[in-house]
Amino acid sequence: MDRTKHLKLADEAVCRAERFAGDAEDALKNHEPHKVAPLATLGALYADIARTHAAIAKAMPEKTETTDA
Repeated sequence: MDRTKHLKLADEAVCRAERFAGDAEDALKNHEPHKVAPLATLGALYADIARTHAAIAKAMPEKTETTDA
């Protein structure tokens, strides 16, 4: 997997984390406390996934050189 793919996956995970956080907030506002913790946990999980992909991408070179085999 190259750097661009990791950045794409990080972006997708951030979007999912944001959605789950919003869903948790909505559940709180709608007096559905039984839904808040699971939704917040999923949001945190996807935030961790995003950070992981971003860290991997940061550690990789921007451009990969192709080698002739």
